[in-house]
Amino acid sequence: MLELKNVSYQIKEQGERPVKILSGIDLAFPDGTITVITGQNGSGKSTLIKLIMGLEKPSSGSILYNGEDITSLSVTERARLGFTTAFQQPVRFKGITVKKLLDIACGRQSNLSELCDHLSRVGLCARNYIDRELDGSLSGGEAKRIELAMAIAKGGDVFLLDEPEAGIDLWSFADLTKLFESLRGKTVLIVSHQSKIMEIADNIVLLDKESAPVTGSREKMLPLLENRGGLCAARQGV
Repeated sequence: MLELKNVSYQIKEQGERPVKILSGIDLAFPDGTITVITGQNGSGKSTLIKLIMGLEKPSSGSILYNGEDITSLSVTERARLGFTTAFQQPVRFKGITVKKLLDIACGRQSNLSELCDHLSRVGLCARNYIDRELDGSLSGGEAKRIELAMAIAKGGDVFLLDEPEAGIDLWSFADLTKLFESLRGKTVLIVSHQSKIMEIADNIVLLDKESAPVTGSREKMLPLLENRGGLCAARQGV
């Protein structure tokens, strides 16, 4: 199980007072569940993912995985434990081909059949992409899909996905949610506002910078979010 115990995070610009981004967060993410993290802009959703992955360190509190305190572990050490992430804004790698990046993610040389499998799961044809560089020549949606393919190729036990639907308007939500459904059995955290993604979640966490997180099952949380107007119109195909 992945747990956050009294986790806080604040930033301080030189000469400025500290700004609290997260305060006293207590959350537990059971093994083998899909959890969607949602909330208003500025509520700390992406920061939470960065803290869990080790890209940022909490100002206070602890992060535990299977009972072990991993708060001080680096990104690399967490990756070795089985943590995999996909960023809100995919990183570009000029001069490195998609095939090379997928090979790095897999930890070995991949054959064409394997590359086709990874890329077809995100709606891309391997023959059209394996020799392309992950640079500015790719659209934001293409880069996002390739990053998701890299996350799937790497594998792991904990998947941290920050707004994975961003920029992939031409790929249907049915295919996207099918991809996430294929990860069921892993511990999956998805930052999203989209109702179609929330509808496959086991649990939903609502972050609010002014109060403690509200968390519960999909059945409990969806009516609450609808009343608050916190769902995006993926139902209408947006």
